[in-house]
Amino acid sequence: MALRGNLRDFTITQLLNLINLASKTGTLVIDGVSEQAHVSFREGKLAYARIGKEDGNLASVLYKSNKINANQYKAIIERAGQMSDKELGLLLINAGYVSREDILLNLQAYFTDQLRRLFTWVEGIFRFENEMLPPDDRINVRLDLENIIIEGSRQLRELEQLQDEIPTLDMALKFTERPLTNVNLSVDEWKVVKFVDPKNTMRQIGKTNKLSEVEIRRIVYGLLQAGLVELVRPADAPLPQSVRPLAPQEIEDKKTLVNKLIGRIRSL
Repeated sequence: MALRGNLRDFTITQLLNLINLASKTGTLVIDGVSEQAHVSFREGKLAYARIGKEDGNLASVLYKSNKINANQYKAIIERAGQMSDKELGLLLINAGYVSREDILLNLQAYFTDQLRRLFTWVEGIFRFENEMLPPDDRINVRLDLENIIIEGSRQLRELEQLQDEIPTLDMALKFTERPLTNVNLSVDEWKVVKFVDPKNTMRQIGKTNKLSEVEIRRIVYGLLQAGLVELVRPADAPLPQSVRPLAPQEIEDKKTLVNKLIGRIRSL
């Protein structure tokens, strides 16, 4: 029986748990709101992951993790040409740039990060393709899912708690009267703070900074608790329609209806 459905009915952690327990081999394809994800498994273990148009080739993964410098990365891109990741990995190992362990550990970290991004996806259609294996030219890993599932469950619980505090991301932020002097903010907090404006919704700020729903909610919640910002209606949001006063005849009709209901209740 094919594994397919909607993320409204199955969370990512539930899907991973099923794949893990059934020792599935194949690729989980998820069509999200704006991106498509491919997560491949071998016998219930994570082998490969890719979201959207992000390539995730070996050279870029090693460069982002500071295993090779900018000049080395540029030289690899220029000279490697159409070389596969497997061929490139062997070349880098033989040249002494990195070790086999460096490659595997950094790919495991990258694929895990890709999978973490999916924990906040609540909209999308998924299907599991048994015959679809990871690309032949990419290096696969074999990563147990148990710890990833536990982390995903914690992240979902955190998201639920943050959603209670911040029900919608379509509200905007404005600074309170408290000054920002002598406040120690993280890099991600500063990314949000510099866009604080009644014209910018939290959803727009998160999208601009490539922050997940959990991340933007977590940061905003911290700023709210610190008394630095407050939630406001977006500046360009339409005002709620004013309530039209009832005409005298409508008032009389309403009174008549209420009196009839009261009389019926008393007669029971």
